[in-house]
Amino acid sequence: MTLRRTLSGVAVAVSLVAFPAGAQQLVPTDSAHANVPFGVGELLEYDIKFSGKPTLGREIHVGNGSMEVLPMDTIRGRNAWHAMFRLSGGVPFYRVNDKYESWADARSLMSLRYYQDIDEGGHDPKRHYEIFPERREYIENDKPPAESVEHPVDDGFLLYYIRTIPLRVGLDTTINNYFRADRNPIRLKVVRRERIKVPAGEFNAIVIEPTIKTNGIFKEGGQANIWLSDDENHIMLQMKSRVSSLGSLNVYLKSYRPSPTTNVPLNRVPPGDAKR
Repeated sequence: MTLRRTLSGVAVAVSLVAFPAGAQQLVPTDSAHANVPFGVGELLEYDIKFSGKPTLGREIHVGNGSMEVLPMDTIRGRNAWHAMFRLSGGVPFYRVNDKYESWADARSLMSLRYYQDIDEGGHDPKRHYEIFPERREYIENDKPPAESVEHPVDDGFLLYYIRTIPLRVGLDTTINNYFRADRNPIRLKVVRRERIKVPAGEFNAIVIEPTIKTNGIFKEGGQANIWLSDDENHIMLQMKSRVSSLGSLNVYLKSYRPSPTTNVPLNRVPPGDAKR
Protein backbone atom coordinates (compact mmCIF):
# COMPACT_ATOMS: atom_id res chain seq x y z
CA MET A 1 0.00 0.00 0.00
CA THR A 2 1.40 3.41 -0.98
CA LEU A 3 1.38 6.52 1.18
CA ARG A 4 -0.59 8.25 -1.55
CA ARG A 5 -3.43 5.74 -1.19
CA THR A 6 -3.32 6.06 2.59
CA LEU A 7 -3.48 9.85 2.74
CA SER A 8 -5.82 10.27 -0.21
CA GLY A 9 -8.21 7.89 1.47
CA VAL A 10 -8.84 10.59 4.04
CA ALA A 11 -10.30 12.86 1.39
CA VAL A 12 -12.70 10.10 0.43
CA ALA A 13 -13.54 9.52 4.08
CA VAL A 14 -14.39 13.12 4.72
CA SER A 15 -16.67 13.16 1.70
CA LEU A 16 -18.36 9.77 1.43
CA VAL A 17 -19.33 9.75 5.09
CA ALA A 18 -22.01 12.16 4.16
CA PHE A 19 -24.76 10.17 2.43
CA PRO A 20 -28.00 10.41 4.42
CA ALA A 21 -31.57 8.74 3.74
CA GLY A 22 -34.13 3.15 0.21
CA ALA A 23 -32.58 4.57 -2.90
CA GLN A 24 -33.73 8.19 -3.23
CA GLN A 25 -32.71 11.74 -4.01
CA LEU A 26 -32.12 14.26 -1.26
CA VAL A 27 -34.68 17.04 -1.61
CA PRO A 28 -33.60 20.69 -1.34
CA THR A 29 -35.02 22.90 1.38
CA ASP A 30 -37.81 25.40 0.70
CA SER A 31 -36.41 28.31 2.70
CA ALA A 32 -34.37 31.12 1.18
CA HIS A 33 -31.36 29.95 3.17
CA ALA A 34 -30.96 26.43 4.56
CA ASN A 35 -30.90 26.08 8.34
CA VAL A 36 -27.49 24.48 9.00
CA PRO A 37 -25.30 23.82 12.09
CA PHE A 38 -22.15 25.23 10.44
CA GLY A 39 -21.14 28.71 9.36
CA VAL A 40 -18.38 30.86 7.95
CA GLY A 41 -15.19 30.52 9.96
CA GLU A 42 -15.73 26.98 11.25
CA LEU A 43 -12.48 24.96 11.24
CA LEU A 44 -11.89 21.27 12.03
CA GLU A 45 -8.35 19.88 12.17
CA TYR A 46 -7.38 16.19 12.07
CA ASP A 47 -4.43 13.96 12.88
CA ILE A 48 -3.95 11.11 10.38
CA LYS A 49 -2.27 7.89 11.49
CA PHE A 50 -1.55 4.42 10.10
CA SER A 51 -1.33 1.16 12.02
CA GLY A 52 -0.66 -2.39 10.90
CA LYS A 53 1.96 -4.96 10.01
CA PRO A 54 4.61 -2.47 8.78
CA THR A 55 4.35 -0.60 12.11
CA LEU A 56 4.05 -3.73 14.30
CA GLY A 57 0.60 -2.64 15.39
CA ARG A 58 1.68 0.83 16.52
CA GLU A 59 0.10 3.97 15.12
CA ILE A 60 2.43 6.27 13.21
CA HIS A 61 1.65 9.86 12.24
CA VAL A 62 1.47 10.26 8.44
CA GLY A 63 -0.35 13.55 7.92
CA ASN A 64 -2.78 16.29 8.88
CA GLY A 65 -6.15 17.30 7.49
CA SER A 66 -8.51 20.24 7.89
CA MET A 67 -12.03 21.26 6.88
CA GLU A 68 -12.96 24.94 6.79
CA VAL A 69 -16.00 27.00 5.83
CA LEU A 70 -14.78 30.05 3.89
CA PRO A 71 -16.68 33.33 3.27
CA MET A 72 -19.87 33.04 1.22
CA ASP A 73 -19.51 33.31 -2.56
CA THR A 74 -21.72 33.78 -5.63
CA ILE A 75 -21.83 31.13 -8.36
CA ARG A 76 -23.81 31.94 -11.53
CA GLY A 77 -25.96 34.36 -9.57
CA ARG A 78 -26.59 31.99 -6.64
CA ASN A 79 -25.53 32.63 -3.06
CA ALA A 80 -23.21 29.73 -2.22
CA TRP A 81 -21.40 28.08 0.67
CA HIS A 82 -17.67 27.73 0.05
CA ALA A 83 -15.87 24.89 1.88
CA MET A 84 -12.26 23.73 1.67
CA PHE A 85 -10.60 20.44 2.63
CA ARG A 86 -6.79 20.31 2.91
CA LEU A 87 -4.56 17.27 3.27
CA SER A 88 -0.80 17.31 3.92
CA GLY A 89 1.81 14.83 5.07
CA GLY A 90 4.24 12.25 3.85
CA VAL A 91 7.57 10.60 4.47
CA PRO A 92 11.07 11.49 3.20
CA PHE A 93 11.09 11.73 -0.62
CA TYR A 94 7.29 11.60 -0.88
CA ARG A 95 5.05 14.50 0.13
CA VAL A 96 1.32 15.13 -0.23
CA ASN A 97 -0.29 18.57 -0.37
CA ASP A 98 -3.87 18.35 -1.63
CA LYS A 99 -6.69 20.87 -1.70
CA TYR A 100 -10.37 20.25 -2.43
CA GLU A 101 -12.90 23.11 -2.73
CA SER A 102 -16.68 22.94 -2.94
CA TRP A 103 -19.38 25.51 -3.65
CA ALA A 104 -23.00 24.63 -2.84
CA ASP A 105 -26.24 26.57 -3.22
CA ALA A 106 -27.06 28.21 0.13
CA ARG A 107 -30.77 27.36 -0.13
CA SER A 108 -30.81 23.81 -1.51
CA LEU A 109 -27.24 22.69 -0.61
CA MET A 110 -26.91 21.33 -4.16
CA SER A 111 -23.37 21.40 -5.54
CA LEU A 112 -22.56 24.04 -8.15
CA ARG A 113 -18.76 23.83 -8.43
CA TYR A 114 -16.03 21.45 -7.24
CA TYR A 115 -12.22 21.80 -7.55
CA GLN A 116 -9.51 19.19 -6.91
CA ASP A 117 -5.92 20.46 -6.72
CA ILE A 118 -3.76 17.39 -6.06
CA ASP A 119 0.00 17.50 -5.45
CA GLU A 120 1.31 14.05 -4.53
CA GLY A 121 4.90 12.96 -5.13
CA GLY A 122 5.18 14.63 -8.52
CA HIS A 123 1.63 13.69 -9.49
CA ASP A 124 -0.15 17.04 -9.92
CA PRO A 125 -3.61 16.77 -11.55
CA LYS A 126 -6.14 19.59 -11.36
CA ARG A 127 -9.81 18.82 -11.93
CA HIS A 128 -12.42 21.56 -12.09
CA TYR A 129 -16.09 20.59 -12.20
CA GLU A 130 -18.93 22.95 -13.06
CA ILE A 131 -22.19 21.34 -11.94
CA PHE A 132 -25.59 22.32 -13.39
CA PRO A 133 -28.48 20.85 -11.32
CA GLU A 134 -31.15 22.34 -13.59
CA ARG A 135 -29.66 20.49 -16.59
CA ARG A 136 -28.56 17.35 -14.68
CA GLU A 137 -25.10 17.79 -16.15
CA TYR A 138 -21.55 18.49 -15.06
CA ILE A 139 -18.46 19.53 -17.01
CA GLU A 140 -14.97 18.35 -16.01
CA ASN A 141 -12.25 20.73 -17.19
CA ASP A 142 -12.67 21.04 -20.98
CA LYS A 143 -14.47 17.73 -21.51
CA PRO A 144 -17.98 17.44 -22.99
CA PRO A 145 -20.92 17.58 -20.54
CA ALA A 146 -21.59 14.37 -18.60
CA GLU A 147 -24.73 13.06 -16.86
CA SER A 148 -25.41 14.27 -13.33
CA VAL A 149 -28.48 13.97 -11.05
CA GLU A 150 -31.39 16.19 -10.04
CA HIS A 151 -30.00 17.22 -6.63
CA PRO A 152 -26.22 16.72 -6.89
CA VAL A 153 -23.74 16.69 -4.04
CA ASP A 154 -19.98 16.56 -4.66
CA ASP A 155 -17.23 14.83 -2.67
CA GLY A 156 -16.20 17.90 -0.71
CA PHE A 157 -19.62 19.06 0.47
CA LEU A 158 -21.18 15.71 1.40
CA LEU A 159 -20.14 15.80 5.04
CA TYR A 160 -21.67 19.24 5.45
CA TYR A 161 -24.94 17.99 3.98
CA ILE A 162 -25.30 15.07 6.35
CA ARG A 163 -24.96 17.44 9.28
CA THR A 164 -28.44 18.75 8.42
CA ILE A 165 -30.02 15.25 8.45
CA PRO A 166 -31.40 13.41 11.53
CA LEU A 167 -29.58 10.11 12.13
CA ARG A 168 -30.86 7.14 14.13
CA VAL A 169 -29.38 3.78 15.04
CA GLY A 170 -30.73 1.11 12.70
CA LEU A 171 -30.94 3.33 9.63
CA ASP A 172 -29.86 1.31 6.56
CA THR A 173 -30.45 3.15 3.30
CA THR A 174 -29.10 4.01 -0.13
CA ILE A 175 -29.18 7.30 -1.98
CA ASN A 176 -28.55 8.50 -5.52
CA ASN A 177 -27.27 12.05 -5.02
CA TYR A 178 -23.61 11.77 -5.93
CA PHE A 179 -23.04 14.31 -8.71
CA ARG A 180 -21.48 11.71 -11.06
CA ALA A 181 -24.56 9.69 -11.95
CA ASP A 182 -22.70 6.47 -12.83
CA ARG A 183 -21.25 6.21 -9.29
CA ASN A 184 -24.64 5.83 -7.56
CA PRO A 185 -26.10 4.42 -5.37
CA ILE A 186 -24.23 4.60 -2.08
CA ARG A 187 -25.26 2.70 1.05
CA LEU A 188 -25.27 4.14 4.57
CA LYS A 189 -25.80 2.21 7.82
CA VAL A 190 -26.05 3.75 11.29
CA VAL A 191 -24.87 0.93 13.54
CA ARG A 192 -24.55 2.12 17.16
CA ARG A 193 -23.84 4.84 19.70
CA GLU A 194 -20.53 4.93 21.53
CA ARG A 195 -18.38 7.15 23.73
CA ILE A 196 -14.91 7.88 22.36
CA LYS A 197 -11.84 9.93 23.25
CA VAL A 198 -9.86 11.83 20.61
CA PRO A 199 -7.22 14.58 20.93
CA ALA A 200 -9.99 17.23 20.89
CA GLY A 201 -11.71 15.65 23.92
CA GLU A 202 -14.22 12.96 24.91
CA PHE A 203 -17.53 12.74 23.07
CA ASN A 204 -20.71 10.77 22.66
CA ALA A 205 -20.75 9.56 19.07
CA ILE A 206 -22.97 7.87 16.53
CA VAL A 207 -21.20 5.29 14.35
CA ILE A 208 -21.91 4.86 10.65
CA GLU A 209 -20.72 2.46 7.94
CA PRO A 210 -20.72 3.86 4.39
CA THR A 211 -20.15 1.52 1.45
CA ILE A 212 -19.70 2.20 -2.24
CA LYS A 213 -19.04 0.08 -5.33
CA THR A 214 -15.33 0.76 -5.40
CA ASN A 215 -11.95 -0.71 -4.52
CA GLY A 216 -11.28 2.12 -2.07
CA ILE A 217 -11.56 2.33 1.69
CA PHE A 218 -15.38 2.07 1.62
CA LYS A 219 -15.52 -0.97 -0.67
CA GLU A 220 -18.31 -3.51 -0.23
CA GLY A 221 -17.26 -6.16 2.27
CA GLY A 222 -14.60 -3.90 3.71
CA GLN A 223 -14.23 -2.66 7.27
CA ALA A 224 -14.84 1.07 7.70
CA ASN A 225 -16.41 2.97 10.59
CA ILE A 226 -16.91 6.70 11.06
CA TRP A 227 -17.81 8.36 14.35
CA LEU A 228 -19.92 11.54 14.19
CA SER A 229 -20.69 13.72 17.20
CA ASP A 230 -24.04 12.63 18.64
CA ASP A 231 -25.50 16.14 18.70
CA GLU A 232 -26.81 18.69 16.23
CA ASN A 233 -23.32 19.27 14.80
CA HIS A 234 -22.66 15.73 13.46
CA ILE A 235 -19.00 16.59 12.89
CA MET A 236 -16.56 13.79 12.11
CA LEU A 237 -14.71 12.88 15.30
CA GLN A 238 -12.89 9.76 14.15
CA MET A 239 -12.58 7.38 11.22
CA LYS A 240 -11.01 3.92 11.08
CA SER A 241 -10.76 1.88 7.89
CA ARG A 242 -8.80 -1.19 6.87
CA VAL A 243 -7.21 -0.01 3.64
CA SER A 244 -5.29 -3.22 2.84
CA SER A 245 -4.17 -6.50 4.36
CA LEU A 246 -1.27 -4.56 5.85
CA GLY A 247 -3.17 -2.21 8.12
CA SER A 248 -5.66 0.53 8.87
CA LEU A 249 -6.00 4.25 8.25
CA ASN A 250 -7.12 6.18 11.34
CA VAL A 251 -8.25 9.82 11.50
CA TYR A 252 -8.79 11.74 14.77
CA LEU A 253 -10.20 15.21 15.45
CA LYS A 254 -7.55 17.27 17.22
CA SER A 255 -9.16 20.73 17.28
CA TYR A 256 -12.48 22.41 16.53
CA ARG A 257 -13.17 26.12 16.04
CA PRO A 258 -16.89 26.87 15.72
CA SER A 259 -18.26 29.59 13.50
CA PRO A 260 -19.02 32.83 15.34
CA THR A 261 -22.38 32.91 13.52
CA THR A 262 -23.73 29.58 14.85
CA ASN A 263 -25.25 28.81 18.24
CA VAL A 264 -24.77 25.03 18.28
CA PRO A 265 -22.07 24.04 20.83
CA LEU A 266 -20.05 20.87 20.40
CA ASN A 267 -21.25 18.36 23.00
CA ARG A 268 -18.04 17.33 24.79
CA VAL A 269 -18.37 14.92 27.71
CA PRO A 270 -17.47 16.68 31.00
CA PRO A 271 -14.31 15.27 32.71
CA GLY A 272 -15.19 12.52 35.16
CA ASP A 273 -18.70 12.03 33.75
CA ALA A 274 -19.86 8.41 34.10
CA LYS A 275 -20.21 6.43 30.92
CA ARG A 276 -23.78 5.87 29.83
